[in-house]
Amino acid sequence: MSYRTPSHRATAVNQVRNALLASRKAVLTTHLNADGDGAGSEAALAAWLRANGTEAWIINPTSFPDSFRFLIEHQDWVVPAGSARARELCDSADLAVVLDTGEVPRIGRVQEMIRHLPAVVIDHHPIGDRAIGGISLRDVTASATGELVHDIIHESKGPWTSHMDEGIYIAILTDTGGFRFDNATAGCHRVVSEVVERGVDPEVMYERVFGSSRIRRYRLLQFALTTLEHDEEYGVSWMIVPRERYEEVGASAEDLEGFVDIPRSIEGTEVGLLFRMTASDDVKISFRSNGKADVNALARAFKGGGHVKASGAVVTGPIEEAVPRVLDAAREAVQKLRRTK
Repeated sequence: MSYRTPSHRATAVNQVRNALLASRKAVLTTHLNADGDGAGSEAALAAWLRANGTEAWIINPTSFPDSFRFLIEHQDWVVPAGSARARELCDSADLAVVLDTGEVPRIGRVQEMIRHLPAVVIDHHPIGDRAIGGISLRDVTASATGELVHDIIHESKGPWTSHMDEGIYIAILTDTGGFRFDNATAGCHRVVSEVVERGVDPEVMYERVFGSSRIRRYRLLQFALTTLEHDEEYGVSWMIVPRERYEEVGASAEDLEGFVDIPRSIEGTEVGLLFRMTASDDVKISFRSNGKADVNALARAFKGGGHVKASGAVVTGPIEEAVPRVLDAAREAVQKLRRTK
């Protein structure tokens, strides 16, 4: 069966497509510490916009991830947010496109740079308290934002390029956990089937994303594992990334990818957590659910957010005070869930 854009999102897809095609110069951005979905969606949409005559630039609140730079290889589309060039581009743009988030705090310093621009939001997360306004394509049933980007290009009948296909593939591959999670729907597999038919090589994509890691990642994991804890009574497991080791090995946020899956994978765990200190002495928490626990609601209690089974938040340190506070909230969430069963 060939792919068809789901009927419930078709109107929004066309509205967003028309707004994008009406733009002559667009600035694309995504959330802090972009992941494969954010970066892949940006790369695919920027390529499509440029193929249709729109000048498209990627300006993120934090650096474009090194592990996904192959998606924009040999291109100069990415401009650092702190540069004068980024300011000039934002000042002269006629549209801002926000991908893989719809929350004002999640785009950091870029919000101030694009606040004067009309906005398009393309996202698959639940709408939060500080939603970005404008024309939007939001659908929590989509496997990834990359699936929504695919629908825009699909409804436009392309033109398709390898940048678009690979960006969409990576977006879906990473946000479905390598097609392991329950958001790996039949629809997303149809999207993937189409991009593979156009030439995307799954083995090459896997090797690019999961096939190799810097030694510093494993040095950091070695120390983080010494902090691994499991509360058998409440089904909460957690791990802490020591700041001194993080700095000692020269790690980046990308090196932490997948760390939270370790506490989540412990038998009997309902909620898995990963804690780490940020450069500003705040504490970043990654929340993961193994079952029916809504970690999006849990993260929102700490002014974060995300998905029902995967979310994040940043709280004020020190870490010695933040960890017990978050653990208490996680235990309470699990206990409440058990009472309702």
